[in-house]
Amino acid sequence: MLNYTFRRVLVAIPTLLILIVITFLLMHSAPGGPFTSERPLPPQVLANIEAKYGLNDPLYVQLWEYLKGIVLHFDFGPSFVKKSQSVNDIIAQGFPITLTYGGLSFIFATLIGGTLGVVAAIRQNTFIDYFAVGISIGAQVLPNFVMAPLLVWLFTLTLGWLPGGGWNGGAWPNLIMPVIALATSYMASISRITRSSMLEVLNSNYIRTARAKGLPERTVILRHALKPSLVPLISYLGVAFVGMITGSVIIDVYFSTGGLGQAFVNSALSRDYSVMMGVTILLGSLTIFFALLADLLYAWVDPKIRY
Repeated sequence: MLNYTFRRVLVAIPTLLILIVITFLLMHSAPGGPFTSERPLPPQVLANIEAKYGLNDPLYVQLWEYLKGIVLHFDFGPSFVKKSQSVNDIIAQGFPITLTYGGLSFIFATLIGGTLGVVAAIRQNTFIDYFAVGISIGAQVLPNFVMAPLLVWLFTLTLGWLPGGGWNGGAWPNLIMPVIALATSYMASISRITRSSMLEVLNSNYIRTARAKGLPERTVILRHALKPSLVPLISYLGVAFVGMITGSVIIDVYFSTGGLGQAFVNSALSRDYSVMMGVTILLGSLTIFFALLADLLYAWVDPKIRY
């Protein structure tokens, strides 16, 4: 297992490096810049600003200095638009918010979706199965940019139960609608994957053997069927968690939570290279890390993967 983990880490490091280089080159190849989006500056003033931030250096020099700042000091540089804040400050302010409702959405989607999938597979072709599948289909066709306004219309404008936006220090009334809006489509996918995987396992020969030995149905499900059925689900959960973090742009913009998605949108509109780079690298790192974690769990559930 240690050798497998070491090999996966060795693959992750150059992957992250390639991500940084490609993102850096794409950012600087886009037309315009952070100081040309509004009223044009005099050429001498623009040259002085670019010299201050090192934007007049050759591209390879800028890339080398940027990589040194990340590797040696974990410094993503200053924000070109928000002069009083660095990229690290912006990430430190927005990421805890995104992580809070993203993590709660992940827990909600995994528990509800996994439970629906297991129950639907055990009670196949019954009312419970049809009900669980119906909920999954309904949630699948309502992505977060559709679910968010529906929730606001129902719980804020019609019933007046919940605030329509804002963070308010993470108070639970402000968390309910963002969590539901973000979790529903992922919950549907988790439910479908769990149901199909559980059905495949329940129809396998060793489950028939366990039942033929007279084992209680609860023991058959929990000890023999549940763990093998988690293999395809684990592969999806790593991607799903990062998706709930990276997919928070709609939630941040619509509910005005102040998370990382809002900072990413603002930086894209204002061409704030450093903020866009910092957020992209952070989300890319999370994607690589949780993909690695999913692979390790995958190898733990199915030892054949290690070889």
